[in-house]
Amino acid sequence: MIIIPKTVLVLVLSIAWVTLALAQTANSDATKTRPSSDPSSVLVQLNGEPLSTYVQTKPAQGKKIDFNNNSVKSYRAQLSALRNDFKKWLMTNAPKAKVTGEYDISLNAVSVQLNGERKTTIEQAPLALRVEYQGLYYPIMSDPDLSLIHALEAWSANGAGGPANAGQDIKVAIVDSGIDINHPCFDGSSYPAANKLGDSRFTNNKVIAAKVFNNKAGNQGLTPEAIDSHGTHVAGTVGCNYSTSAVVDGVPIPYGVSGVAPRVLLGNYNVFPGTVGNARSEDILNALEAAYADGFDVANMSLGGGASGGRDLLTIAVDDLDQANMVVAVAAGNDGPGYFTVGSPGSAARALTAGASSVGHILQAFVTVAGVDYPAVRGEFGSALVSGPLAVVLDSASPYGGLSTACSPLPAGSLSGKIALISRGDCDFTVKILNAQNAGAVGAVVVNREPGIFTMGTNGAAVQPTIPAYMVDLAVRETLKTKNGAATSFNAAAYIYDPAQDNIMADFSSQGPTDVDFRVKPDVVAPGVNVLSSVPLAYCGGVPCWAFFQGTSMATPHLAGSAAVVRGQHPTWSAAQIRSAIVNTADQGVLKNYSATTALETDVNVIGAGRENLLSSVNAQVALDPVSVSFGSVAAGAGQTKTYSVALNNLSSGSKNFALAVGAGGGGVSYTVSPTSVSLAAGAIKTVTVTMSATKRASTGGHQATLTVSSGGTEVAHAVVYTLIK
Repeated sequence: MIIIPKTVLVLVLSIAWVTLALAQTANSDATKTRPSSDPSSVLVQLNGEPLSTYVQTKPAQGKKIDFNNNSVKSYRAQLSALRNDFKKWLMTNAPKAKVTGEYDISLNAVSVQLNGERKTTIEQAPLALRVEYQGLYYPIMSDPDLSLIHALEAWSANGAGGPANAGQDIKVAIVDSGIDINHPCFDGSSYPAANKLGDSRFTNNKVIAAKVFNNKAGNQGLTPEAIDSHGTHVAGTVGCNYSTSAVVDGVPIPYGVSGVAPRVLLGNYNVFPGTVGNARSEDILNALEAAYADGFDVANMSLGGGASGGRDLLTIAVDDLDQANMVVAVAAGNDGPGYFTVGSPGSAARALTAGASSVGHILQAFVTVAGVDYPAVRGEFGSALVSGPLAVVLDSASPYGGLSTACSPLPAGSLSGKIALISRGDCDFTVKILNAQNAGAVGAVVVNREPGIFTMGTNGAAVQPTIPAYMVDLAVRETLKTKNGAATSFNAAAYIYDPAQDNIMADFSSQGPTDVDFRVKPDVVAPGVNVLSSVPLAYCGGVPCWAFFQGTSMATPHLAGSAAVVRGQHPTWSAAQIRSAIVNTADQGVLKNYSATTALETDVNVIGAGRENLLSSVNAQVALDPVSVSFGSVAAGAGQTKTYSVALNNLSSGSKNFALAVGAGGGGVSYTVSPTSVSLAAGAIKTVTVTMSATKRASTGGHQATLTVSSGGTEVAHAVVYTLIK
């Protein structure tokens, strides 16, 4: 995330503040244990044989099922009716559960996302023959963050043609710090000749525009060249060429890296050129308007300002661009945890605003202390594998077990030749590690203040530490505090992927509601912790360079790339329809709370509508406008009734009947929707009304619910509903 004050946009590398990543065993020789099943979803076998075994439909030897055969059609209809009966039972008895797949060839079955419902409840269904947790299978590695959002399946949905066509001919503007066209992610040799815009030195047939927009650019002779790494990393997440080989710090990554939309065309709209760390509102507006005039379909803005006190002009511009048919994806910000921390322009009503969750992969190393290996992750500082005695730096005033955060200068020479043990907290990593280095340390071990380990990042300042620094888990703090003077060494890293560490909310992810109007933000969450992508070749001595970054900046390009894939498959859909397809089909009940990872996060001002699911987005049946229902605030003790209109648009090619329901609420606030059913012809739009009633005794604080849209007994969309009593 690029962090900015209210009127000045400031570049900050988003690789520093993550609470939860991989927690690993301390035994360096142990085989990594991986989950064998997913307790959040089940496979339900239903009574009745599938087509492959039913006597009247199974094929003759050596043949395939004839789906045009009347007997096959008739039996499929019977099985479909049975599944609909099951779905109706589910809506009554396990209403949060969602059918995510239906099968009738090899199994007569459905897959169900539990969303907090119990497996034992599903087992009581009259039609259920067998219910089991879905298995997890590993042998072939794929890009984990793309798997989390179901991008691989989405690439082939609706006859789209797979990765070779994902995002084909869709143009995404990267409003950031530039794109290094020499990186293999952006090799344009397989693309047709393009009409290049701007500075041709920094364009090719994939990156087709390169322009600079900064009020300092003219005076300093700045160009669109990518000097800082942020923009290149963001661009790689949007559209890195399919299955690009990657090596990080000498460690080969066991899969080919791909962008969410690997065949998109990219535009470099550089508002942070050279080493300039800030941009004004005008710079951003100039870049956005140029991108729109240049014919770009989507804009990615992994940038933001402080939480604003109102609807500023930049948010209005974003809203207007959406209505002019450009999807604008914006980072929520890295100012969490805490309410009212979403900044501009992420607070714009029609922005596609991204919160951040984790991807469970990382380069894990070990710090050896007194002969014991402790799992660790190296920060983005020095890389030497040093050794020396451990120096435990204590501070009786520290709230982190008495371990110093090293945020103030340490006595000169006090750490000469030693490896400092210090705590995360109170200042950024650059400051604390530089203080250790200036006191003579040859390395630093930083203990996390919360469970987990992650890649520590720089603060973007010109002077950075050159000593290596590794993070270890909070669980080992008290043990390591007893090891003062013990022989300590840093060891090489290996790539680790643990699915159990997927889908954990990042504590830094900014939270809603928005200031003044109290609207739910972020809209949706995407991977933004431990995201692997491209960085400029200059960072690795001229060879292809890669890094794991963290921030809502890294989540945002997942949404921008997803918007490109959706637009590629549905070129007639508007920006608002695409935004709804992404937000209102998000997966619910999958995001874990950052401070208690066994519990699911349910606060809509943390997660919005849930974690994006690109496969659901490209198959969206209905669009909602707006994408969430925010009633704003009601004064405590006032008692009030408000109504809110939501337009439903049938995206399907045929007529559809939609059922609507809204959670009842609680605490003195209730919700209803009218009508509760709508019949829409293809492309038709109808407005429904959600009503909020707050009693005079309504409890203060946020009151949330979910507006659910179903078709044929299956949820096809949902929107969050929110009121603040204050």
